Amino acid sequence: MSVMVARKKVVRKWEKLPGRNTFCCDGRIMMARQKGIFYLTLFLILGTCALFFAFECRYLAVQLSPAIPVFAAVLFLFAMATLLRTSFSDPGVIPRALPDEAAFIEMEIEATNGTVPQGQRPPPRIKNFQINNQIVKLKYCYTCKIFRPPRASHCSICDNCVERFDHHCPWVGNCVGKRNYRYFYLFILSLSLLTIYIFTFNIVYVALKSLKIGFLNTLKETPGTYPSTSLTVLTVLEVLICFFTLWSVVGLTGFHTFLVALNQTTNEDIKGSWTGKNRVQNPYSHGNIVKNCCEVLCGPLPPSVLDRRGILQQEESTAQEESCPRGPSAKEPTAAQGSAGQEESVTAVFSLQVPAPSLSNAEMPEEKQLMSGELPVPSQDAGQAEH
Repeated sequence: MSVMVARKKVVRKWEKLPGRNTFCCDGRIMMARQKGIFYLTLFLILGTCALFFAFECRYLAVQLSPAIPVFAAVLFLFAMATLLRTSFSDPGVIPRALPDEAAFIEMEIEATNGTVPQGQRPPPRIKNFQINNQIVKLKYCYTCKIFRPPRASHCSICDNCVERFDHHCPWVGNCVGKRNYRYFYLFILSLSLLTIYIFTFNIVYVALKSLKIGFLNTLKETPGTYPSTSLTVLTVLEVLICFFTLWSVVGLTGFHTFLVALNQTTNEDIKGSWTGKNRVQNPYSHGNIVKNCCEVLCGPLPPSVLDRRGILQQEESTAQEESCPRGPSAKEPTAAQGSAGQEESVTAVFSLQVPAPSLSNAEMPEEKQLMSGELPVPSQDAGQAEH
């Protein structure tokens, strides 16, 4: 006998989300697919800090203060925490329109614009929205089939519309948007302080060693004997990495500090959206640096609208071959097996029906005899006599 068993397969929503993203830990971690430069960022930070803690920190803690490695560790942990928070979180991806929603939007657009003659270019799909007495245009996304909210943009790398889109940063392996911009800013700020800190104390370390044994003798020292270190390879390598990183990271931090003070995004600054041309001013700026900083860095963080770990249930039917006993040994489930028989009948659908052996009226239970009409129903007078 062939048995069809219906099983429910639990599918998370992140498995069906469109776009070019990578999900890990059952949808808890969301990143872009291009993560090579992110691994390089981890390697540079971990490698430089490991060399600093292994060599210079021991000598500086003895010669100057034990607080030097402690403060360096605090900066390192804070920078790593904000980096991972930026890289592993949802930047503010806007869900794409469902087929019914997309069809309804298309009907609205056709009703507004009318039928376009063949050969003519259709008008741009734009809606005007007013913010602080300033007209803001909402553009239609042909990929997501939605009118993007204000300050949102479509990332060509992740193939998603991101709310308050700033830019796609390959160094963190993710887009930077409304939900992770503050962590991105804190990351580059703490990384700038950490780079300056390591670079400064590398110079101090070389200066202290040079005062004791001379600069040339310091460079000739070999590793293996505390407090001597291999400055010719390790310390010089740290100094070079910090020197070249210093200009880019500190410059990036200064640029984003300027944007935060004006309540602008990198995307708006590159496009020149609020440059003052045609009397167009930034409607999102409060006209106060403190208020702008508080809104961008300390404002309420909106929850993710993706519901990545939501459940989509799908039923799968699997066929199983089972032997069906025939003959006198095949009996219907008894009263003791009634509950088990009912549970099996719920989960199994028989594609081949085997007729059950017929029972006589004597063997038939009273419930079935009542249904079949074989058992006489007691009359009303008999019921009154019993009472």
